Amino acid sequence: MILVPVKNLSSAKQRLAAVLDQPSRTALAQAMLHDVFTTLHNWPDRPPVAVVTSDPYAVQMATDFQFEIIPDPDNPGETGAIEMATRICVARGIESTLVIPADIPLLEAWELEEILKHAPAEGSVLVPAADGRGTNAAFRRPANLFPLRFGNDSFKPHHAAAKATGKPCIVLNFAGIAVDIDNPEDLQSLVSLPGETRAQRLARSYLGSCTPPAPTNSSTVRPRSTAE
Repeated sequence: MILVPVKNLSSAKQRLAAVLDQPSRTALAQAMLHDVFTTLHNWPDRPPVAVVTSDPYAVQMATDFQFEIIPDPDNPGETGAIEMATRICVARGIESTLVIPADIPLLEAWELEEILKHAPAEGSVLVPAADGRGTNAAFRRPANLFPLRFGNDSFKPHHAAAKATGKPCIVLNFAGIAVDIDNPEDLQSLVSLPGETRAQRLARSYLGSCTPPAPTNSSTVRPRSTAE
């Protein structure tokens, strides 16, 4: 099962406060969520998707896309939401989970397919953020193979926890999944990268006109991987 945790969008993206007011930050978070949901919705033969949230906008959007909603009324943050959702998956007998954030608007379905293709029979696949600090995708089989602890520097702890299980851990790098939007520098990158996602169009309207580089055929880009 694919799990997408969504925090309260009305107070989203506080680290962008230096360049965007809260209504603009909320609109950007909603646009990124729409981009992620659209990619998942258009991915044929994907695993089931569950959105872990109680945010009204996210609940409505998940309903529109016909994704399952796992209510998160306590809103303890991404880590607590995934802990709770993982317990539900295990109780249902779901054998694997793929956790992705709601703020990776350049996500592409072929990247997710590569994660599943590389996934070991027992073990994990991790995809770091562009800065190598965060974790932008985490596949686990069994579903609760090790706990996920999200934050600014989650990748190294996740990698260590995955290796400590004694099961294979595959690290993949993808250009789309790597792009998350947390600070003003990330916002500038989103504006300058090729593409016309909803979040990119909105960010360009915020920051002024910007002509992106000519698009490349991302389907020809192959992931770099390491197995440990």
